[in-house]
Amino acid sequence: MSISENIARLRREIDRAARETGRTGADITLVGASKMNDEAACQEAIAAGIDALGENRVQEMTQKLARHAYDGAPLHFIGHLQRNKVRQVVGKAALIQSVGSEALLREIEKAAGRLEIVQDILLEVNIGGEEAKSGFAPSDLYAAAKLAAQLPHIRCRGLMTIPPVAHLPGENTPYFEKVRSLFVDISEKMYDNKWEYISMGMSGDFADAIRAGSNMVRLGTGIFGARNYTK
Repeated sequence: MSISENIARLRREIDRAARETGRTGADITLVGASKMNDEAACQEAIAAGIDALGENRVQEMTQKLARHAYDGAPLHFIGHLQRNKVRQVVGKAALIQSVGSEALLREIEKAAGRLEIVQDILLEVNIGGEEAKSGFAPSDLYAAAKLAAQLPHIRCRGLMTIPPVAHLPGENTPYFEKVRSLFVDISEKMYDNKWEYISMGMSGDFADAIRAGSNMVRLGTGIFGARNYTK
């Protein structure tokens, strides 16, 4: 199937899952995780109505920006972001989804301050407590949200998570539900917050994530096909 056909099929599946929660597909932001896909693939996804494109790697993002791969859709940065590469992303990405440490928050604040802009971000939650993954522990999330609210050049828009690898359908639902609970709890505690997004769910589990409360999904192989890691 083509990229446009895949997007149409996924939109139908997203809509079905959303309707189980009293919403529709229009309430779910579809982010195309375009890692290892060229500018032609990105432009095909944009022509098919993708809501945003998400990149995992700074170098690839920079190269594609130069080739106008993202023209016509917002760009999100969704991968692990090293502090020494923050300057290359701030002001380029409409949303940095993977902010998972206080040090990274402060680095983004500095870079955005130099540009005199306000950078939209999501706080990444390490909901499975995995040592190999970045992100705030759930117990540290409220303090991170309060810090982000105090930084004048950052606007936190919500939460993002990547749960442990699931081996069975529905296995990640408890993790998704915990993130949704954190979102609700912290939103109620924060004064005048602008939280809007719960970014969770990828190609293998997005329907479960939507049923648990996600309103932003990041789909790669479901849209673009299997990645060729031999390149």
